[in-house]
Amino acid sequence: MDRKVEWRTSEGLTPYGEAVRAMEDRAARIREGTAGELVWLVEHPPLYTAGTSARPEDLLDAARFPVHRTGRGGQYTYHGPGQRVGYVMLDLEARGRDVRQYVGALEEWLIRTLARFGVAGERREGRVGIWVARGAREDKIAAIGVRLRRWVSYHGVSINVNPDLSHYAGIVPCGIAEHGVTSLADLGISASMAEVDAALEEAFAEVFTPSGTVGTPPR
Repeated sequence: MDRKVEWRTSEGLTPYGEAVRAMEDRAARIREGTAGELVWLVEHPPLYTAGTSARPEDLLDAARFPVHRTGRGGQYTYHGPGQRVGYVMLDLEARGRDVRQYVGALEEWLIRTLARFGVAGERREGRVGIWVARGAREDKIAAIGVRLRRWVSYHGVSINVNPDLSHYAGIVPCGIAEHGVTSLADLGISASMAEVDAALEEAFAEVFTPSGTVGTPPR
């Protein structure tokens, strides 16, 4: 069955709690068959989120920004202006019921998006997200955190376009203290949010097929 995934972009800064409620509502309606699949692009005000594996000691400055406990997988991460967040609500029951393949497809989507800006994003064994090799060090440029409800996905990915990287100092991002974080701007790439959005949509169409499968398997 062919399907068209809806794309939606919200202007300004979307409150995190509002986003979670909207995702949960859309996921329920996708499962009921009363709404279609959706990719929703947003920016948030500065905040930290704690995934299901978050460790208390990784929250270094609890007073710096609001902290939201969330049901997505993963540990602590940061959201804020200059970071594009992509919330992905897909019917994985119709797309193969393979969570590992789904996460791999999200990684591939981010890798192909970054490649459009000349950035070689890479996977790392045992580390979720996309990484950039910078000589002797590696920095994270994109994060992944997903949740499923009755085989409908929500939460999703984030890619650092031009956020204030000092905001990450209040947490150990994703529980990994020995590596840093970066952004397109930090790498010397001047890209507008609209340009990143266009790249995300193009790359998504390459990875996630409309025919009911997740799409290109990870290489």
